[in-house]
Amino acid sequence: MTTEAAPPPSSPGAPPATPAAEEFVRVQQSPEFAELRRAHRSFAFPLTVAFIAWYLLYVLLSNYAGGFMGTKLFGNINVALVLGLGQFATTFLIAWLYSRHAATQLDPKASAIKARMEAGE
Repeated sequence: MTTEAAPPPSSPGAPPATPAAEEFVRVQQSPEFAELRRAHRSFAFPLTVAFIAWYLLYVLLSNYAGGFMGTKLFGNINVALVLGLGQFATTFLIAWLYSRHAATQLDPKASAIKARMEAGE
């Protein structure tokens, strides 16, 4: 169900109106936003490349180094199982590191940008 009615006028104490597209473009070109992007990229890209390399190493070893991957370490535990479980451990480690990085580095910068936009600065 759609309506053609205009939004109600804002009353005192109401949340500010949505910023115009020009405001988003201006903020996107600001040094603060560039710093936020740099902080995200400098963390996310290297970890993504490292994890993909680690994953591909595991896949290549599984395909082409069967003897090595089948090497028993202790009991029925072999190299392939340890490296496979290492994939899960690294996934959780990266998620935890990113969460910590976002909370300490990205969120404060994004909140400051958002507060300035909402204040109309």
